Amino acid sequence: MRATSIIYRRELGRYLRSPIGWIIAAAALLVEGILFQSQALSGEQLSAMVLERYFYFASGIPTFCGVLLAFRLLAEERQNHSMVLLNTSPIRDTEIVLGKFFAALTFLTIIFVLSLYMPLLVKVNGKITLLQIFVGYFGMFLLGSATLAIGMFASALTKHQIVAALMGAVFVLIMCMLFPLAKRLDSPVREVLEQVDLWWVHFQNGFMRGIINLKDVVYYLAVTYFFLLLAVKTLEAKRWQ
Repeated sequence: MRATSIIYRRELGRYLRSPIGWIIAAAALLVEGILFQSQALSGEQLSAMVLERYFYFASGIPTFCGVLLAFRLLAEERQNHSMVLLNTSPIRDTEIVLGKFFAALTFLTIIFVLSLYMPLLVKVNGKITLLQIFVGYFGMFLLGSATLAIGMFASALTKHQIVAALMGAVFVLIMCMLFPLAKRLDSPVREVLEQVDLWWVHFQNGFMRGIINLKDVVYYLAVTYFFLLLAVKTLEAKRWQ
């Protein structure tokens, strides 16, 4: 765990010092603020509906920022040939992946905290509870965790950062479009694809509406574990190439 902690602090420091990370954060918050003002607050609506629409648009932060924050994590190391130093040091691939993953997840959480004022404005002017806000952000945290893991797997596949970003975006897009695709298919394939979908079923039908379902939590944790495991196994395979 000491190696994981060292890598975590190094990567988090790079996020905090790098203008790229803050540019991504500023762009995400700007777009979210515009959508919040123009869409979530449009018309006369119950405060619960405003909050629901807020999380509908805010889910774009973990969905897109997850890929943007993760695509360089492993590809950059290989591109700069610093992965050779990591491979020859007494650090396991699991510690490398976890250290970088938790650093990216921490920075993504910082972005969530910076956006917190928007649902709090809804609470001040409406009738919603802090629990509803917490559930929505907990769902975004889990969604961001899964998206970061997908981005890290894409980053492990190639040393080219642009290719890693494109692959990560494609993987996330495919997983977010499984539900609409499933509607065109017959059982039992339809039910399977619906439950594998990354956004429609597990976020929109649960966390976005202030509902915590255990199956949704387990799903996001499983997706995170699965893609982090794939990233580790990919690094282990490339170590011997």
